Amino acid sequence: MQPVVHLQNLGSKPYYETWRYQQSLQQELIRRKRERNNDDSAGYLLFVEHPNVYTIGKSGKWENLIFTNDTLVQKGIGVVKTDRGGDITFHGPGQIVVYPVLDLEQFRVGVARYIEKLEEVIIRTAAGFGIIAQRIPSRTGVWVDNNKLCALGIKCSRFVCMHGFALNAYTDLDFFHGIIPCGIDDGGVTSFEKLLENPPPADVIRNRIVIEFEEVFGCSITPMPADS
Repeated sequence: MQPVVHLQNLGSKPYYETWRYQQSLQQELIRRKRERNNDDSAGYLLFVEHPNVYTIGKSGKWENLIFTNDTLVQKGIGVVKTDRGGDITFHGPGQIVVYPVLDLEQFRVGVARYIEKLEEVIIRTAAGFGIIAQRIPSRTGVWVDNNKLCALGIKCSRFVCMHGFALNAYTDLDFFHGIIPCGIDDGGVTSFEKLLENPPPADVIRNRIVIEFEEVFGCSITPMPADS
């Protein structure tokens, strides 16, 4: 039987609020594992869009934040130190952020393989719209030439993961000028809008991500029950 993953589109939500929501789902899955009651769900797939915010991962360096406090206030950009892996990145309107909260044991994958699978979902999604994206050795995420299309960072506890990836669809790339994205100073950032003459609507990209996620992870994705 395929693992069942529940899909929820959160719309536009602040980063901190969504982070706490992920934590609650992660703890629920850990509790189910402890009680050997994990048949209901292998986890959740959350889609969200955040207001402008820079997030700094566990290995992030504050010096990779270039904008001053005055500039951050002027431009309305928040800053959050978070518990995912990786360095600093940007989230904002027009970006498709995907947070899988999954019990990896139900997918029989370790953390390294899980990250590869997430990258594969993104690569296949991009290919479906004519974008040739790839991995770069020693650099997490998905790239088009030397420009990052999608940033990726996760956290796992007892093999239940949270956080995920941020795919630039219609993202205002100027906001990346305020940071050294992911601490990499010899690469750029790109988006569907920049790469394609007629980029697809965000909903179409999201639907494609769901299709590719089901294929790569061998799971069945269903809407979150209304009473959850």
